[in-house]
Amino acid sequence: MKVLVAVKRVVDANVKVRVNAEQTDVDTANVKMALNPFCEIAVEQAIRLKEAGKATEVVVVTVGPAAAQEQLRTALALGADRALHVVHDQALEPLSIAKLLHAVQQKEQAQLLLLGKQSIDGDNNQTGQMLSALAKLPQATFVSDVELLDEQSIAVTREVDGGVQVLKLPLPAVLTADLRLNEPRYATLPNIMKAKRKPLETTDAAGLGVTLKAHQQIISVTPPAQRCAGVMVDSVEALIDKLKNEAKVI
Repeated sequence: MKVLVAVKRVVDANVKVRVNAEQTDVDTANVKMALNPFCEIAVEQAIRLKEAGKATEVVVVTVGPAAAQEQLRTALALGADRALHVVHDQALEPLSIAKLLHAVQQKEQAQLLLLGKQSIDGDNNQTGQMLSALAKLPQATFVSDVELLDEQSIAVTREVDGGVQVLKLPLPAVLTADLRLNEPRYATLPNIMKAKRKPLETTDAAGLGVTLKAHQQIISVTPPAQRCAGVMVDSVEALIDKLKNEAKVI
């Protein structure tokens, strides 16, 4: 079974993000970049399936600028077998990324497609669902457990409001990883060195036969308003008065 894992390059989760001077996007100049945490969970799950003898190959793919190869090498160091880089310098919306991933899937013919449930920059939670629709494949989102039943089907546990839901899906299928699916491993130094020799193929939208167009435009990006300092009150009555007359929430 071949597993195709889509990953994204994002600002490191430990970095405090700032809006650029033009207020058109987040400032990424001289900022540490990393694998999107949910994508890292998806990579870990694919590797665990291979280690259990249930997957034969793990392929990672990303869409982004030339610098995104750094994150592909990270995924290779974690245990992926090979990587595919769809080079595109401009930021793309989820539908465009889904179209590119669909073209990659048509080429790779993977039996299982894994993505993070969302990226921590856009927080759209759309790419996996759109890919499923374009490829006409069954999907399970917010997955917290995966069990391969046989070569033709998979059972997944997904988190829903008020509990969990267990689904059985025919393969091939699209899964989006939730936070509780697993705990990603750290790349060891020997594996980081080995990753430099693993195959990494590059292509672009034209090479995949995909024509992209913008469906939306970002007008402006502004930081959230600064939070005011808290105030200590000496009684319940004073608290109610402030909530009613100042905050106006009751």
